[in-house]
Amino acid sequence: MLAPTKNLGDLLLASRKISEKQLRIALIQQRVTGAILGETLISLGFLTSQEFAQTIALQSGLDYLDLRTCTLSEDALRLIPKETALNNGYIPLFLENGVLSIGIMTPSNVIAVDSVQRLTGKPPKVYLVDQEAYGDIFERAYYFSKNSVQQRLEEFAASVGSGEAITSNVVPELAELIIMDGILKMASDIHMTPSDEVLHIFYRVDGVLVYGHCLPKVIQSALASRLKILAELDIAEQRMPQDGAFTLSFLKKRYDLRISTAPTIFGENIVIRVLSTDGALRDISTLGLNEDIVDTMRQLFNKSHGILLITGPTGSGKTTTLYSSLREIDLLEKNVITIEEPVEYRLNFVRQTEVNEKTGYTFATSARTFMRQDPDVMLLGEIRDKETAQIAIRGSITGHLLISTLHATDAVSSIPRLLDLGMDKMLLSSTLLAVMSQRLVRKICHYCKEEYSLSEHERLIFQKHGLRVANAYHGTGCSRCGNSGFAGRSSIAEVMVVTSEIRELIFAGASMEAIFQAAQRGGMVPLFTEGLNQVAAGLTTLKEVQRVAE
Repeated sequence: MLAPTKNLGDLLLASRKISEKQLRIALIQQRVTGAILGETLISLGFLTSQEFAQTIALQSGLDYLDLRTCTLSEDALRLIPKETALNNGYIPLFLENGVLSIGIMTPSNVIAVDSVQRLTGKPPKVYLVDQEAYGDIFERAYYFSKNSVQQRLEEFAASVGSGEAITSNVVPELAELIIMDGILKMASDIHMTPSDEVLHIFYRVDGVLVYGHCLPKVIQSALASRLKILAELDIAEQRMPQDGAFTLSFLKKRYDLRISTAPTIFGENIVIRVLSTDGALRDISTLGLNEDIVDTMRQLFNKSHGILLITGPTGSGKTTTLYSSLREIDLLEKNVITIEEPVEYRLNFVRQTEVNEKTGYTFATSARTFMRQDPDVMLLGEIRDKETAQIAIRGSITGHLLISTLHATDAVSSIPRLLDLGMDKMLLSSTLLAVMSQRLVRKICHYCKEEYSLSEHERLIFQKHGLRVANAYHGTGCSRCGNSGFAGRSSIAEVMVVTSEIRELIFAGASMEAIFQAAQRGGMVPLFTEGLNQVAAGLTTLKEVQRVAE
């Protein structure tokens, strides 16, 4: 392991991770705060912790490993005591053929290597990991290796099933265990689905529902009441839907939990949306989009005025892409204002506000206010009603770039959706710059990736979309991906740039099919076709693309 041979600032400039202007401002702040340069660049939002680690890994000749996309080995965690790993600055990853893999944050950490060799008798396989992921994953991994949520829930179900009384402290613990298990699984949603005899718990992980637990029916009402109390909802109301929220602090991290209840024939169905209150602002080139789409979006994000929309269903990565656009805008020269619900990324050099429907501070109200704050770019979390749509039009007409999301199935269907919200055809045709529709697909695990021959039916699917492919890949499942065959997710997208032909079609009220054909003539690759391209490249599977885009 070698330390970087070049000055950090020069290294980051050479790799085009930061600009000279950003480096200059970071050095100015560093002189005031005394923090190290890497931490300063990250805190300013000029660089993510992941990008910093990747740059250092490349310079040091180490492999970078994203802790967020791998499953750590229980055997590895049990082999190394938590205090030993923490004091020596590493995290145990995998144990294979007696060789322990570890993750370190600094290439010069020879103490970690010596520590592992003393304990195992063999030199470890070393990966470089980023500090942000280390801080998050380290505590979580060791906590759950010593506190088995699955075992505790099984013990609870067995005790209740045997007729033991439900004590007052059991229900809060049960609610906490279910949420903690969701955090362990990195779930975006937790579903509590009642049936005639039991209560089923599901988790949405990487966009797919995964069965979690089966609990006795007798606990259903008490568990619902506990969650309602936390979210400040009416525990007596069971016949009407309710929505609420609360915050949970767990392992030095804060989570916003959005609760939605709905009456069913077997009792209240509850869904909890899990939102982490911190995260790195990603570069658009790291989202998995092809280079042509990335180049197109970068050009669009630097337009002086007009409307850019990102569409897709819930959980399709719209918000991540929306905020990645801010990495493409010079925040030091342009006044950028965001209107969000909630604020998911806290950003330097960006003026952020959070709407509150209960107090009457809506998207429309805040947008109207910030139009008087001399903005260059406005980021609206979502265009959801007629008033917000009209303000978006007004903002783009008066010389602002407006970026927002919209619920629509594809790029072309956003046109009738906007017209349905009351946008004028002439104004829409003259202000809309482009619409990007996207989905998230699970990526094949790198470690258990295997090639196979396509069936005749699968080959015909590719041929129908102008592609000739004989072989594809899938993951067979291994310890590093939790035997799922997948690790992490990637974006597939279609981008409809509004050409002069499309403007005329919008103004004339043309059909969606006519606009779709014009978009293809303008260079748009349909979403499903783009997904097939990623299958052909060995990044994901045909079933994944069919699941999200067909």
